[in-house]
Amino acid sequence: MADLADVSPQLSETKRLNLFERYLTVWVGLCMVLGVSFGRLAPETTRLLRRIEFGEGSQVNLPIAVLIWLMIIPMMMKVDFTSIRNVGRRPKGLLVTLFVNWLVKPFSMALLAWLFFRHFFAGWISAGEASQYIAGTIILAAAPCTAMVFVWSHLTDGDPAYTLVQVSVNDLIMLFLFAPIVRFLVSGASSLHVPFGVLLYSVLTFIVIPLTVGTLLRRWLIHRHGRNWFEQALLPRFAPVTISALLATLVFIFAFQAENITTRYFHVVLIAIPILLQVYLNASLAYGLMRWLRVPYGVAAPGALIGASNFFELAVATAIALFGPGSGAALATVVGVLVEVPVMLSVCAACNRTRHWFPALPAHQVCGSRLQPRQESPPATSS
Repeated sequence: MADLADVSPQLSETKRLNLFERYLTVWVGLCMVLGVSFGRLAPETTRLLRRIEFGEGSQVNLPIAVLIWLMIIPMMMKVDFTSIRNVGRRPKGLLVTLFVNWLVKPFSMALLAWLFFRHFFAGWISAGEASQYIAGTIILAAAPCTAMVFVWSHLTDGDPAYTLVQVSVNDLIMLFLFAPIVRFLVSGASSLHVPFGVLLYSVLTFIVIPLTVGTLLRRWLIHRHGRNWFEQALLPRFAPVTISALLATLVFIFAFQAENITTRYFHVVLIAIPILLQVYLNASLAYGLMRWLRVPYGVAAPGALIGASNFFELAVATAIALFGPGSGAALATVVGVLVEVPVMLSVCAACNRTRHWFPALPAHQVCGSRLQPRQESPPATSS
């Protein structure tokens, strides 16, 4: 019988995107049109929906929070938390992720934003608009991705448990470094105070709640029906739910920012340029470091994706809380949403095409993978 370490690359390469995943860029474009149209045609309803918060003063929108739960909980249910201890045997991937996210990403974004908005685009935008756009792009870059990275990891066959650890550690660090980094980098553009409550509610909403629900559901369903039924029959049914929740989330975000998008469309193009450069710069850096350190592909791909993507829900909420929904800073974070999906799909495609650059993940070290050899739990008998 072939060793599982030898079989895993072949199994990974047979993965194909489903209809939703293959045309996700098209769906995002449709969501943008639908959201902007709704925001412009039904402004009162849009304002009402935007005022529904997870907690008073939290700036976390409850409808978006529910959709994020539907997107993340199925991802959390895939993770076997008993295997997270194996991540300690492979710390290099986590260290690269932290290096790129906290020592490179916000500072490179600040530099690119300063160059483009203060110099290259100075003839098209005012000094006040430049300050706002610099602030918004820094807020965007200083918030590492939380929810969407599980979707990107899935599309690249990333190790779900290792991805969870990378995301969780980033979110813990974000509690302490997000505000100081933003204050420091934006000090030349505007006076900024980041409310701790926004961060606290965001982490509670987008990490603690879905993680707890997903873990409890996994344990209960495996106990009731067995691991084989849970992994082979139940989990695949959640794929359409996850993608649908993502698209609905985008509709809400575009609806909330419809006026900004439609009245400053040329500025949207200008803002997108440094954001795109920053995304590809950090993804390439993280992926290159992973290859240089011979990190397994299942760790390297999610690491590159975390380094490239952003926690846009938190960034949008923070920018609105600090500068208002009609501000240039809020617009800059929304542009991050506009470019996020198509750009990250291109990064996913690049990772899938280059998986042969990396060593295979030994079977005995796979964290929560479907390839990990384990004893199947027999279905529980009805009492």
